Amino acid sequence: MSTERYGLIEAGGTKFILGVADADGQIAERVRIPTTTPGETIATMLAWLGQRGPFTAIGLATFGPVELDPASPDWGHILKTPKPGWSRADLAGPLKQRFGCPVAVDTDVNGAALAESLWGAGKGVKVILYFTIGTGIGGGAVIGGKTLQGVGHPEMGHIRLPRHPDDRDFKGICPFHGDCLEGLVSGPAIKARWGKSLSELGIEDPAREIVAWYLAQTVVTMQAIFEPGRMIFGGGVMGTPGLLQRVVTLANDMGGGYFRCQAGSIVASPALGDDVGLLGALALALGSK
Repeated sequence: MSTERYGLIEAGGTKFILGVADADGQIAERVRIPTTTPGETIATMLAWLGQRGPFTAIGLATFGPVELDPASPDWGHILKTPKPGWSRADLAGPLKQRFGCPVAVDTDVNGAALAESLWGAGKGVKVILYFTIGTGIGGGAVIGGKTLQGVGHPEMGHIRLPRHPDDRDFKGICPFHGDCLEGLVSGPAIKARWGKSLSELGIEDPAREIVAWYLAQTVVTMQAIFEPGRMIFGGGVMGTPGLLQRVVTLANDMGGGYFRCQAGSIVASPALGDDVGLLGALALALGSK
């Protein structure tokens, strides 16, 4: 009988979701804790996991930016972030010290992309991208079964886009780039100029068309760079009824028939639902063995 057991961490800017999975990849337990200060959050994380170890490996899928180079002294640290108090917070070190097992670290969106490539909407696809459109915007990529990492990790939420003709005056909310993708269509950016979440605005509200237009620009930009077989959009903003379908229609028009696949054949919603974050952590842990 296998005694393999995996610790799972989906570290987000507003909440951490912790879990434990068995050798068959089934999530046996989970808990949600608020993201407060690094000291308090990490202590709570260690205490909960500590009651459930030992572990074969731990997967940490975290918000970023985060250092992913194992040779760096800052490996597993959150880097420069607008989230107060979290710049240079060490997430991986305390886990390694406490549990003495392999700790695999990647971004939450890379983890989600990996999980969807193994068990979800990207299964069997060579190149998949995963975007989360919510409080922030992040993008991850899996190419040939491996998450994309360069000098750092992808920062697709900070690509620059042309401005919609009816949205030229809004400066954007990104503290680093102003009107990058995150600065224009994240949940807080939508509320900053329209006063409500996108799903609260009427179906005929121009805001919906503007947001869909920016996301369609994102689709064709990523088609030009990656030619992905699947592009998955998750996150709270994407829960707006009809939004994904409108993105597909606009992206097909913007693509002009140039790309090998029409947007409608590659753009999808996550297949793993609310479990995608923890399953991303599990995918990382399994890959660390």
